[in-house]
Amino acid sequence: MTMTAGIDVGTGAIKTVILETDGTETRWRARRVDRVRQRDPFQLARDAYHSALEEVGMRHGDLDYVATTGEGESLDFHTGHFYSMTTHGRGAIFLDPEARGALDVGALHGRAIRIDGRGKVLSYKMTSQCASGSGQFLENISRYLGIAQDEIGALSKQGDSPEKVSGICAVLAETDVINMVSRGITAANILRGIHSSMADRLAKLIKTIGSVDGVVLMTGGLAHDEGLVAAMQAAMQNEKVQWPVRNHPDSIYAGAIGAALWGAFRHAKLARDDAWGKAA
Repeated sequence: MTMTAGIDVGTGAIKTVILETDGTETRWRARRVDRVRQRDPFQLARDAYHSALEEVGMRHGDLDYVATTGEGESLDFHTGHFYSMTTHGRGAIFLDPEARGALDVGALHGRAIRIDGRGKVLSYKMTSQCASGSGQFLENISRYLGIAQDEIGALSKQGDSPEKVSGICAVLAETDVINMVSRGITAANILRGIHSSMADRLAKLIKTIGSVDGVVLMTGGLAHDEGLVAAMQAAMQNEKVQWPVRNHPDSIYAGAIGAALWGAFRHAKLARDDAWGKAA
């Protein structure tokens, strides 16, 4: 039995999981999301990790491997670090075995990843940081409109006459929104327009990674935004892309899950190499 932790240090949130792997079976032991909200993300990651350990009655030394991803390489207690594209790809397979692609939509960027059945990355493409297809942009707009983040998706789906914003630059897009408000455009139609603009760009991004023989699973913080999910499904049809896009109740944990699973794989490999070395 192997006990591993995965810590995904993102700009908007810290995702922490502890997994127990026994042969081919993997079980949850702990999971948590901590929003950064202007706090020190690295101190928050340390606190979240120790809270997860306390939740399952364990100490740091009880784990076989502590894996980080995202910006977590600077954490001094980690065993190893894995790139986000590999962790989100592996996490997507864990959450949805039919996944052959992952669409990671986080606070600063969107990333399309094509994977095989083992979670190996075959190709990927990422948006630029200044683009308006990110969680931070959507959070800024919701704050301007006076809408709670957990209300965005449902309100967006009520829009019946969406107006799209600039798909090039977040600054220009925010200016578009200010102009829409002054013209009396409803919040629902503004949000649906934003979701449609984001989805159009992300659908085009997915097309650049090559053919996906399976499902594209949305991961990251915006994977739970039902308005964006609906807009993505419509955008994929408009782009004539046949691969289904869907999310999972635990999509936000995909990066942390993948890190923990790759950590378990690396731990097992190091143990085998050590055993062979002693037998030689």
